[in-house]
Amino acid sequence: MNKTGPRIITVANQKGGVGKTTTAINLATALAAIGEQVLIVDLDPQGNASTGLGIDRRDRNVSSYDVLTGSLEIEDAAVATAVPGLSIVPSTLDLLGIEMEISSAPDRVLRLRNAVRAASERSQSFDYVLVDCPPSLNLLTLNAMAAADSVLVPLQCEFFALEGLSQLLETVEQVRASINPALEIQGIVLTMFDGRNNLANQVVQDVRAHMGDKVYETVIPRNVRISEAPSYGKPAILYDLKCSGSQAYLQLASEVIRRERHQRAA
Repeated sequence: MNKTGPRIITVANQKGGVGKTTTAINLATALAAIGEQVLIVDLDPQGNASTGLGIDRRDRNVSSYDVLTGSLEIEDAAVATAVPGLSIVPSTLDLLGIEMEISSAPDRVLRLRNAVRAASERSQSFDYVLVDCPPSLNLLTLNAMAAADSVLVPLQCEFFALEGLSQLLETVEQVRASINPALEIQGIVLTMFDGRNNLANQVVQDVRAHMGDKVYETVIPRNVRISEAPSYGKPAILYDLKCSGSQAYLQLASEVIRRERHQRAA
């Protein structure tokens, strides 16, 4: 059990279709598998993280919307998943209206941070909180970054990868300057890699050249089993542990933990 409050990692990229939600749920599952108590906060109105962990839309009686509007404490909005040690605060389409609802509030970008801190003061039940963001820069993403200790960036191995990354890094700098000076880049994970594709290999080289050791050693391959898993309401690690995608996410979890331990020691 964590005695200093959970480590909060926001999984973000302003571009859709980069494996953000897949990374969030499989990383969370891997962390839970080694005994960590993990909470995912689904801040994407599409609710893919909730669906991917088997939470049916009809069963989402409470959601992250209730947490951000202040009508529910975060631990009361958390729902257990089929993965031992992993809970999720699900998302509903109500989140689409959150900007209008809280945009005039002075603490509008701090709602999630305040909710997590208040929960930590009441009980130390989570070691990690992973926040899955929508694929855009809006009030939900700003809440996630304001609450986070670090940002984990999934980056698809495609032509415009570096362009999208530069936009995200700019956003992180702006958040650091205005809201959360302690925010760091936890790391950049290259996703949907196809080794037969010359462009994919070039993207890996370019990103490593630009970002150095911020890029994880682990590269997530393009993998059919990863794509199939959400339709069964399971993380890939539960759906097919032996597939290359699941093994890559286990390796990524090891890297994340090493970086976290180094950070805590520092």
